[in-house]
Amino acid sequence: MPEVSAYAIDSPTGSFARTTITRREPGPTEIYFEIAYAGICHSDIHTAREEWGPARFPLVPGHEISGTVTRVGSEVTKFQVGDRVGVGCFVDSCGTCPECEDGQEQFCTGEGGTVGTYNSIGRDGLPTAGGYSTGFTVEQDYALHIPDEISLEHAAPLLCAGITTYSPLRRWGAGPGRRVGVVGLGGLGHMAVQISAALGAETHVLSRTRSKEADGLALGAVAYHATSEEGTLKRLRNSFDLLICTVSDGIDTDALLRTLDTDGAMVVLGLPSSPTSVGIGNLIHRNRALAGSNIGGIPETQEMLDFCAGKGIRPMVEVIGGEEIDRAYDDVVASKVRYRYVIDAATIGA
Repeated sequence: MPEVSAYAIDSPTGSFARTTITRREPGPTEIYFEIAYAGICHSDIHTAREEWGPARFPLVPGHEISGTVTRVGSEVTKFQVGDRVGVGCFVDSCGTCPECEDGQEQFCTGEGGTVGTYNSIGRDGLPTAGGYSTGFTVEQDYALHIPDEISLEHAAPLLCAGITTYSPLRRWGAGPGRRVGVVGLGGLGHMAVQISAALGAETHVLSRTRSKEADGLALGAVAYHATSEEGTLKRLRNSFDLLICTVSDGIDTDALLRTLDTDGAMVVLGLPSSPTSVGIGNLIHRNRALAGSNIGGIPETQEMLDFCAGKGIRPMVEVIGGEEIDRAYDDVVASKVRYRYVIDAATIGA
């Protein structure tokens, strides 16, 4: 069984340290790939710090993973040695429930449900370990082909940040003639702006301050609005057909809803740490909708990768070494990263 180097954390208040973990031998329909890069998602931080509930320690996070196939099982048909491959937020599901058959494996309702890339229990009965490591074994049906046009360091964040924003934009009809507001310009928001603009929508950024205005406009927004400036949200009332909210906490949901025009929808991607309330009148008044969105299934994630390749869409990344994970976590929480940290897996095995 392959032994690989990894970075793990052993408690919610601990620090990351280099360790060795064991991956299973690739089964008949599985592939093994050498990891090149692993993105740091805010979900990794929430999990490692037990902000979303108990975690399985020692924990190896990471669900934005890219690399190159080095071994394939005897019955693998979708990949071959040398292929560039990615793995996102889940690595298994029942495969036979209505959700799985519809290409929405992230909502699997079968026995065992969706198996997360980390902090879950895999088909071998062991806790899953994520991409902060040097190698990975996965069933071929849960791996993605990375187009040649996208470098591996840029591909990694697309496996979560890319699909998390692409899916609601497609579902809610972002495109020509539609006015889209992206709330927050961080790891998710900077992808949402690019994708929305590439789909042909009139795209606006709503961010607390103007510190990222130049970036927002360069990424494709036609306008940038600082919500901390007095009167901004009032001025924007009835302005948008769709809001993509990438911010988890500290937002005025009702004020944002009022920026929607008739039949508009606000889709929330961030998971608040505490309950929130909504004035139902703001929904009823103009037939507005308030919705949530998770990631996407395997078919849609592949569609997103191909779309980004064709449109030249890339996340803005800062490549770091494994020894910098603790510092990177603090930077993400403090909104100091522009816009995604990506770990060079070569430094994990160093």
